[in-house]
Amino acid sequence: MVEEAPAGPPESEVSIETLQLRIRQQEILADFGVLALKGTPFAELLDQGARLAAEGLKAEFAKVLKFMPEENRFLVCAGVGWGPGVVGHATVGADMASLGGYALKTGKPVISNHLDIEERFRTPELLVEYGIHRAMNVILQNDHSPYGVLEVDSRLEDEFVAADIVFLQGLGNILGMAIERQRMERDLRQAVERQQLLIKEVNHRVNNSLSIVASMLHLHSSVAESSDVRLELHEASSRIAAIARAHQRLYKSDRIDTLDLGAYLTEVCTDLDASMPDCEVRVVVEEGIEIRTDRAIPAILLVNELITNAAKYAYPAGDCRVWVTLTRVQRETVVISVRDEGVGLPPTFDIKSGRRLGMRLVDTFSQQLQAHLQILRKNPGTEFILALPLKAPSQDG
Repeated sequence: MVEEAPAGPPESEVSIETLQLRIRQQEILADFGVLALKGTPFAELLDQGARLAAEGLKAEFAKVLKFMPEENRFLVCAGVGWGPGVVGHATVGADMASLGGYALKTGKPVISNHLDIEERFRTPELLVEYGIHRAMNVILQNDHSPYGVLEVDSRLEDEFVAADIVFLQGLGNILGMAIERQRMERDLRQAVERQQLLIKEVNHRVNNSLSIVASMLHLHSSVAESSDVRLELHEASSRIAAIARAHQRLYKSDRIDTLDLGAYLTEVCTDLDASMPDCEVRVVVEEGIEIRTDRAIPAILLVNELITNAAKYAYPAGDCRVWVTLTRVQRETVVISVRDEGVGLPPTFDIKSGRRLGMRLVDTFSQQLQAHLQILRKNPGTEFILALPLKAPSQDG
């Protein structure tokens, strides 16, 4: 402390008024600590800190001075008692010849009870303009570079004492920790936003790459001489295009890790319906079902295969109609149904040993999801029912 602060009267001479003030100061520190822990908006927290500093020391003025290293000055970023044009605009010097600058550079509290005859420090024009008689500064320290200082000013012909420093430094410590917490939360938020941006960019590039590959396969199928090769290339192109559509929906979403399965299923089926003019896809889903993205994609691709197979094999004469439903049957289990009214499955149909790649992919996806796939023969048509855990067993708990 630069100036020897008056110690105050002996304990036996402490007045009731002084005791009440010290009690009030402790209440202020406790209340402000709770306010800081609540995550109060930064600007509001600074304003409250300045107001409570003035109240706790029965001063007319207080301000938070933010250090601006490029200019070696302080900006009055919050305060109480000052007129228009001060908070957010006024600046004062931060060199060692100023009260605030000395407190910032040394980390020691500074008291000047007689600014009118002060010889150690330069009195800022702002204090002269407002007729400030005495001032006290404490540093606002955090884990990195200091934020600035907290200053209390008064016109009254009285003196700040050592006990006042204890209170103001306590308030400054709480404010400094709150500032550090705000900084850490801001840095974390920026890191998360950057990570989300990178993930979206990766999804965007994956989608573009898949679209290019699908286009190349489609182009090769159109010039292939063998009808079998043309068919294989066309189906491969369609499957890659389906994956591209799934990724396209993902990177346009603001959410990365999870999504609404019902909304996602509806969007992808709508895209699929638009891409197959001869097939009508009707979707009825229960929305609000959250699922991890890495489980949603294989589930969507499985549905895509079932719809594509229905259009290709269940309706040889065209005029395809497929119904897709999604319902929650338990807290962590949903059922996806894909039903058609086509010609039905061959009597010898076996999803595991069959030659159709589409059905083998359906079986592979259901195993990957650790889901139960049931196949029902209808009259007419076929229904595929997938009982899908929203979480893989390894994710439980």
